[in-house]
Amino acid sequence: MPLAPAVLRLTGTALGLLLLAAQTTTASAAPPPPSPAAQATAQAPAPGPATWYPPLSTRGRFIVDGQGNRFRLKAANWDGAQGSWTGSGSVTDPASHHAGQNSYGIPLGLDRVPLDGLLADFRQLGINTIRLPFSNAMIHSTTPVPDIAVGANPQLRGRTPLQIFDAVVDALSRSRFAVILNNHTRTSRWCCGVDGNERWNSGQSTQQWADDWVFMARRYAAVPRVIGADLYNEVRRDVLDDPNWGLGDNHDWYAAAQFAADRILTEANPRLLIVVEGINWTGVPVDGLPHGRPMLTPARTLSHTLVDAHKLVYSAHFYGYTGPHHSGATGVGETHDPRYQDLTREQLAAALEDEAFFVEKTGRHYTAPVWVSEFGIGSSETNAAARAWFGSITDYFADHDADFAYWPLVGFDGHDDWALLRYDGAGHRTGILDSGDWRGAAWQHLMTAPSDAGPVTAVPTWRMLTTDHGDAVESLRVRDTGDWDPGAYKAACPDGLRLTGLSHTTGRGLCTDGGAPDLRASGAGQTVVVDEHYVPAGGDWASGYTKLQCPPGGFLIGYSVRGERLSAALCVPGRIPLSGVGRTVWFDRSDNRPVDAAGGDFAYGAYKGQCAANEYATGIAFTTRVGSRPGPDALLCRTLP
Repeated sequence: MPLAPAVLRLTGTALGLLLLAAQTTTASAAPPPPSPAAQATAQAPAPGPATWYPPLSTRGRFIVDGQGNRFRLKAANWDGAQGSWTGSGSVTDPASHHAGQNSYGIPLGLDRVPLDGLLADFRQLGINTIRLPFSNAMIHSTTPVPDIAVGANPQLRGRTPLQIFDAVVDALSRSRFAVILNNHTRTSRWCCGVDGNERWNSGQSTQQWADDWVFMARRYAAVPRVIGADLYNEVRRDVLDDPNWGLGDNHDWYAAAQFAADRILTEANPRLLIVVEGINWTGVPVDGLPHGRPMLTPARTLSHTLVDAHKLVYSAHFYGYTGPHHSGATGVGETHDPRYQDLTREQLAAALEDEAFFVEKTGRHYTAPVWVSEFGIGSSETNAAARAWFGSITDYFADHDADFAYWPLVGFDGHDDWALLRYDGAGHRTGILDSGDWRGAAWQHLMTAPSDAGPVTAVPTWRMLTTDHGDAVESLRVRDTGDWDPGAYKAACPDGLRLTGLSHTTGRGLCTDGGAPDLRASGAGQTVVVDEHYVPAGGDWASGYTKLQCPPGGFLIGYSVRGERLSAALCVPGRIPLSGVGRTVWFDRSDNRPVDAAGGDFAYGAYKGQCAANEYATGIAFTTRVGSRPGPDALLCRTLP
């Protein structure tokens, strides 16, 4: 989200680093019990966005609805419930809130316009999705909002912020808007500098954060058009430390997102899309020192694999005043790196591709939809470069048929000119729908440009497995069987996918469905192979090596390691007779992968072996010879029937 002009994002980072200041917060009360908003509504939906059918899932780079039709996220951010206090001055003084707008910890505008009137205005914009930010503090607050906060909605008087959030979610769902919940902040303080909200676990544990997500996902599990969980907003550096992507420590955003996502899908609501935003900022914003906005670039070499292989959406934010290596700060913390608005159209397109949209490339372990869940600009903006940037980025989104969400949706007239819709104290509306708003032409182009629609053809799915710092058992069926190799790091493909590739070192694996139905039999059977029991007489396909081979008719879905050494292979029976011609794919001295490189580089820097698209893996060979690496050396690949 944009900061006030005088306090652009991450100015506070440089100040904090100089002062070594730390933020402190107060623990919250326990969450209240679930509300009626968690009950399925029997009311007929009000007129709203075009017909679509939940739940949503993914096919390659596209999001699809429950009937397999493309669902493009044409979204806006209805903020307020994440908090608006800027962190200085009295919390009761509107001047101490972002743009002079005290949200009272609930979605903005409920003091000025009846809820149904707001939704009617949203429909006029043409959007179909609402990104609905909230804070962890909102979840735990037991204090009703003052009557003034819901002045235009007296039916909401006496309710806590969470109960008002319930009413908003329920109304949006009944009006056929898709709702994506966004954990925007921990405290109710405005984001996004050094403000106590830098990481998901700033001031709380990762366990507490995930517990709150399970609570929220369960709370709205019966509300049909709550379709997504956007895990955390703009993960960034605090005073002293950077977040990272895969180091396995307490600042590992990759691991935390994986942990929360799997808990949401297994404990709360398996219907939800899981939105993982890239890292927004690392380093010290000082010329000559390392700094930048990694965004989604780490996913090239380390991508997420969830227990449902078709629920992952990646996300990124772009504002004209930030840049690939620019925090957006002015004054202290400002560097001489170009901002996005300083780039040519061609340079901007290259930056968008490099930082985010490469993820949409088909046939890679990281392939997923990319949702630009924040971008925006003010209606009073006069800077020619900033205006040109807005035209260029909306053109890019239109040309690339991108999923997007504008920031923000609602604001107060005379206060936040960034808002698409602004309301005065009497509820009169102004904004981007007015002919005098210069942003209107770009907005209309974005909303009306040709877009893929209708049924989306299924494409092969590829997903990475990693045992870098622990288990990666992403099969629900395997999880139900318990610990199949105690003491080892275990990996198993999501249900519906099979193991097709391994690395010689690093413990990485590659899963696929090959674009075909699940190869696994419907029964619960599986076999943990720890020796050569199933290697037939005369079937030595890797002479001198230990071979872990599946029983006849079985194929590989997982493996385990102890350090570098292969520990076991996990096999399951096929739903169709499996035999086929076999071949040995060696990868102990070099890569041995199909020429089309399907799946992408799933173990960057390590030797890899991979079966062809028309094959399945049914054996792994390794050696314990002195001087040799004990990781996988070869795969036995057989032709599919």
